[in-house]
Amino acid sequence: MISVLILTKNEERDLPGALASVAWSDDIHVVDSHSTDRTVEIAQAAGARVHQRAFDNYAEQRNFGLFLPFAHPWLFILDADERPTPELVNEMLHAVRNTPGEGPNSVSGFRLRRRDFLFGTWLKHAQISPYYIRLVRPERANYTRAINEVLEVDGAVGELTHALDHYPFSKGIAHWIAKHNTYSTMEAELIFRQQGLRHPSLRTALAGSDFHARRLHQKALFYRLPGRPLIKWCYMMFLRGAVLDGAAGITYATLQCIYEYMIVLKTRELRRGGA
Repeated sequence: MISVLILTKNEERDLPGALASVAWSDDIHVVDSHSTDRTVEIAQAAGARVHQRAFDNYAEQRNFGLFLPFAHPWLFILDADERPTPELVNEMLHAVRNTPGEGPNSVSGFRLRRRDFLFGTWLKHAQISPYYIRLVRPERANYTRAINEVLEVDGAVGELTHALDHYPFSKGIAHWIAKHNTYSTMEAELIFRQQGLRHPSLRTALAGSDFHARRLHQKALFYRLPGRPLIKWCYMMFLRGAVLDGAAGITYATLQCIYEYMIVLKTRELRRGGA
């Protein structure tokens, strides 16, 4: 069997669906950042174990979760606005049953594809980063980067074929914008303090064998480009084909452009000595 970890902060709207989607697990843990709504009550009513921790950053919050006393050797990491498809659940259960825990053929984690939705439309072309490691041996995993965190795994990473569905706009566009206002502040602070990758490699960014390493170098190089918001919009719209996703794709590309511009403005403000 597989244990489950869910991070929450005022998730009374999305948490019931998330818990229902992992009801196949007998070991569900919720790390809550002192919610003020019914999140904890909902989690406890569903039989989940709730752990409280004040939020400082995403990497540390998730790393705290990795050290909880899980009942099973494998851990599935889920956000409240995500739902594993039944096909993915069956694939994960089959994978952990048939993967040796030790030895030369052992695997420490599995990568899967996440499908983001807006207006009921799968953002098949607009979504920039669809691949995530979400099924891991927790003792071999560690999160880095305070915002848009990266999960590093000590050992081989397998591939899963079925999807994890993600509904980032489940609470409305206003909530998405408010959330990304916070994200942009954290990104700007990270850039200003030079806590990102200091010497990115174009070769790794284009041809690195590891997906997350490529993304790390791509992001570091991208932050050095002038006109980033417009470049990102054109890249999403025409190179990735967000326009093929219709109104949802165009809307998403535009929102991502606005998010990027917020990072640019806040980084400039910090460099000028602003708040």
